[in-house]
Amino acid sequence: MKKSVIAIPVGEPTGIGPEVVRKAMASGRLSGRYAYRVIGSDRGFTPGRPSLSSARAAWEWLEEAILLWKEGAIQAIATGPVHKAGLQAAGFPFPGQTEFFAERTGYPAQKAVMAFWHPKLSISLLSTHCSLSAAIAMIRPEKIVLSAELLADFLARLGCRSPRIAVAGLNPHAGEGGLFGTEERDLFEPAIRLLRKQGREVSGPLPPDSVFRQAARGEFSGVVAAYHDQGLIPFKLLAFATGVNVTLGLPLIRTSPDHGTAFDIAGKNAADPRSMIAAIRLAARLTKSEGLEQLA
Repeated sequence: MKKSVIAIPVGEPTGIGPEVVRKAMASGRLSGRYAYRVIGSDRGFTPGRPSLSSARAAWEWLEEAILLWKEGAIQAIATGPVHKAGLQAAGFPFPGQTEFFAERTGYPAQKAVMAFWHPKLSISLLSTHCSLSAAIAMIRPEKIVLSAELLADFLARLGCRSPRIAVAGLNPHAGEGGLFGTEERDLFEPAIRLLRKQGREVSGPLPPDSVFRQAARGEFSGVVAAYHDQGLIPFKLLAFATGVNVTLGLPLIRTSPDHGTAFDIAGKNAADPRSMIAAIRLAARLTKSEGLEQLA
């Protein structure tokens, strides 16, 4: 049987991306049932010193990966970390890689959902990289519905039967009945009612200061977070070294480690590859769930 191929653009070449990719490839923890295509390297670049040329290289490697996907030469992409400020300076017209992949696959960015996975905690976000005021302004019932649906379907693909999704409120104590804000009543509750009518097992809006602990203890399969840091602070506290960023809602399987470029340790052989290994393994696992690869 022909092997599914996972493309691995290494990301910003002056960061730790090339190092963690090399370590992942040499780890012995990647299944031989798949093929792996590394795109890019750190040759010709100085560790810890990003530049316009290094950002352009990272961008070019993303474009190469998406072209290979469109040609059917690969079945998934596991991306190394990029330097967002560098990409912006180089003319990259997207806030991040999530929006890049949405545009390149012909999907509205609003249909893409940033999510994070770890065996102990899975989350999806109502917004990606933007200011907190912008994130709050973008909360809509339809986005809450989409984020919960995609998270539940993603967990089902990984073998979770009847995923139980919690929706975190925006305000302290989930608004405390309107005392601390009305977004829960006006935006979150209509979305949750709709999800329940669809037969989804959804709870909320729940106090954000306790819901992630409940999920980590197994009371919920996943949590919809109201904005980036609300979800990422508990997630990275629990799973920084082994968590995975995964883009939901696109026809493309795309994962990445949950950390950044770490310029301070680039070139020192000090980077931990476990999140990169987990990202590649999850990408492979998702190709299998789509029937592109059969269980051995």
